[in-house]
Amino acid sequence: MTDVVTHDPPSAAGGRRSGPLIVTEDPHLLDDLLRLCAAAGATPEVHPSLPERRGGWEAAPLVLVGDDAARRVRGATRRRGVVLVGRDQDDSGVWRRAVEIGADHVLMLPDGEQWLVDRIADVAEGVGRPALTVGVIGGRGGAGASTLACGLAVTSAREGVRTLLVDADPLGGGLDVLLGGETTEGLRWPAFAGSRGRVGSGALEESLPELHSLRVLSWDRGDRVAVPPQAVRAVLAAARRRGGTVVVDLPRRFDEGVAEALAQLDLAVLVVPAELRALAAAGRVASAFGMVLRDLRVAVRGPYAPGLDAREVARLLGLPLVGEVPVESALLRPSGGRTPPAAGGRGPLARFCKEFWERALIEAGAA
Repeated sequence: MTDVVTHDPPSAAGGRRSGPLIVTEDPHLLDDLLRLCAAAGATPEVHPSLPERRGGWEAAPLVLVGDDAARRVRGATRRRGVVLVGRDQDDSGVWRRAVEIGADHVLMLPDGEQWLVDRIADVAEGVGRPALTVGVIGGRGGAGASTLACGLAVTSAREGVRTLLVDADPLGGGLDVLLGGETTEGLRWPAFAGSRGRVGSGALEESLPELHSLRVLSWDRGDRVAVPPQAVRAVLAAARRRGGTVVVDLPRRFDEGVAEALAQLDLAVLVVPAELRALAAAGRVASAFGMVLRDLRVAVRGPYAPGLDAREVARLLGLPLVGEVPVESALLRPSGGRTPPAAGGRGPLARFCKEFWERALIEAGAA
């Protein structure tokens, strides 16, 4: 076996990523570990024992030590991120060897494959702080939730933040249409219907249409109106790992896919027109979604019915008030849909969205 072997698995994102250090001379174990690295999109470095070059052991983001090599790394510098990998489920001595080398985990194949793929993918993607994820829900049909979701995403992207806008409402007509990009190349929700387990965050981002400096995951014009909840979970988890902000335009109905989306949210905004029928409908939506959401707030949109103002609407719903969502006349004209909400950074909606992000990011930092 040669001293150093660098393996380049295919990467959906097209570029080489930092991967783990593998220490083993067991050819069968090595084949398995290389296969798992390829599944995670990582480029490993392989040594039969401790790397001779200075810092090779210490600098690796993750070290996978085959059980056959445990004695050869016994004198290595203690560090975090060492996994002892074996095959013999009945070998009680593996725990002693793990202690001797300072391993964080003992992993037996094949049972631990999925855990290891996830761990390798984390280091390959350089996982840091997850994206601040905000959901927007309409208190009734036509409340303006999609417009606000687009405005928030456009504003975030304009501030230089990595931004993904997710259309979770298959019956909403498509947020790519609202942004004027229905013909832009890129994948839509149906392409991810078969996703299971873990989706690469870099590959996800690069596969989606880019509109107005943000990525958009919308619906196509086909017949599919749902994807399995496992796919929703995998895709949104990948989006969050990429960092920045994620804005999710949510439907008013509640199903398993929507529940998976709600589980990924840091906060949600219920958009409520200030009129009595909308208030009654919003109360039902708040009751259903509030059982799942950790942080549900209300944004009120005028014009106001007699006796109502934003604070009264929030009080009647029993929700914290985000503010008053302004209505821009340009968005109400037939041609207004071709201009993204809050585009250009001017106007009352753009100011509302900017102030929203300023508060949300301060709160996220404090948390």
